Amino acid sequence: MSYRAAFLFPLLLATPAFAQDDATPAPAPLIDPAKLEGDSLRIGAAVGFTPSYDGSDDLVLTAVPGIQGRVSGINFALRGNRLWADVIPTSGGPGWDVQLGPIVSLNFNRKYRGTVTDPQVRRLPLRNIAVEVGGFVGIGKQGVITSDYDKLSVSVAYTYDINGVHSSQSITPAIDYGTPLSTKAYVGFNLQANYEGQGFADAYFTVTPADSIASGLPAYRARKGWKDWTLSAFGLHALTGDLTGGLSLMVAGSYRRMLNDFAETPIVSIAGSRNQWTGMAGLAYAF
Repeated sequence: MSYRAAFLFPLLLATPAFAQDDATPAPAPLIDPAKLEGDSLRIGAAVGFTPSYDGSDDLVLTAVPGIQGRVSGINFALRGNRLWADVIPTSGGPGWDVQLGPIVSLNFNRKYRGTVTDPQVRRLPLRNIAVEVGGFVGIGKQGVITSDYDKLSVSVAYTYDINGVHSSQSITPAIDYGTPLSTKAYVGFNLQANYEGQGFADAYFTVTPADSIASGLPAYRARKGWKDWTLSAFGLHALTGDLTGGLSLMVAGSYRRMLNDFAETPIVSIAGSRNQWTGMAGLAYAF
């Protein structure tokens, strides 16, 4: 499983709100309002191509699982390598949504030599799985532009590695927008950035003199700061039933731009690329 699953699955399993079917002029939604307020569960999986490591210019085939649910107004999700829960109950209708909760993320970047395709980067030291624990806070508004069922949210997440792999923080501000096109179709967009601590920069982007001898890459000390920004888009279309229940097709894609020392390191500037592309497709079933 790729480390990049974390930013794709907030899109692939985003919780959709619903508008009326395009063919029906009636203002009331065709979805039973009780379905929007009640408990739910969505299970999905996607496959696609992602960079072989953070900053790579080689794409590898990746499979990503995900679960998203709602119990008594509490939303939770396992999205690729990230588990989170919004502990503040939220109604299913228009209005403001205050978001707060814990996050646990597993970072698999350069964990397995077989997933790194560049021969020079393959000679750099492997990293154990970083266990990044923290939380997020945000606010959203449902009923913004297109209908009572589109939603705009802003949030910021903070995590810290407790497994001693990079022993530093990651800060991720994000903006999300999603809107239903009908009772069977939904689209969404996400813009986010990542600020990484010095330990993260050293673990994944610094090339020590010993690393330089082993890999042939120039020695380089990466400094903490803004690592990247990412723009993602996704679509969800019901194949059976509607988006509140049944089988759906998911597609997603993203562009990530590496920044500052994280783009200048030889791991990216020589062996990889500051331009990162990802594309995935899969199926989800909602109960």
